[in-house]
Amino acid sequence: MRELLLCRPDYYGIEYEINPWMRRTQNAQLDLARSQWKSLHAALQSLGCQVELLEPQPGLPDLVFTANAGLVIGRRFIPSSFRHKERRGEEAHFERWFPEHGFEVVPLPPKLVFEGEGDALFSGDILYCGYRFRSDIQSHHFLADWLNCLVVSLELVDERFYHLDTCFCPLPDGGAIWFPRAFDEYGQRAIREHCGPLIEVAPEEAGHFACNAVVLDRDIVLPSGCPKL
Repeated sequence: MRELLLCRPDYYGIEYEINPWMRRTQNAQLDLARSQWKSLHAALQSLGCQVELLEPQPGLPDLVFTANAGLVIGRRFIPSSFRHKERRGEEAHFERWFPEHGFEVVPLPPKLVFEGEGDALFSGDILYCGYRFRSDIQSHHFLADWLNCLVVSLELVDERFYHLDTCFCPLPDGGAIWFPRAFDEYGQRAIREHCGPLIEVAPEEAGHFACNAVVLDRDIVLPSGCPKL
């Protein structure tokens, strides 16, 4: 997890609306986004990360969200198959970058919808997978069979938390940071059953994407605006 892929926000912006946070009438502040990205990049390097860069592309503003590229297991890469047509143009760039850097690409079966590490997070030998808004539960069956591991499927019920990594973050002690209201009742029970100590995020901090953290062993990079967490 000390080897990370980032993409500069040269073309970042709100060019379409595919979640409740996106409004074309209220575009991103590009200078601020670039400044914040540089701070993140510097913070990760200060923690000893090897940061690789994907070249930004015009017309693909969400290419900056590289966790959505797919799922990495060792030197193998399962590329995403995006639900929204606006993001499908990203797929070819990720599918080219990974084999060029020594990864084996393992494609999904046709017609499966899966959005990578946005909806698939390992905690030890367990893979937690979110579904409904961006990924389909059928993709979890493929992952469980191919990886030969326990996959815990979690239904997301609040459209503000459309990816699993916006509301659930595994920690190295087997526990997790989470926002329970983002899950249905079964998902909440499954997390409580399989996880170690759980840290519940306050609603106002969940809205700042407190769970969308970068975990590097005992170093955790959090968004600003989350003092309670």
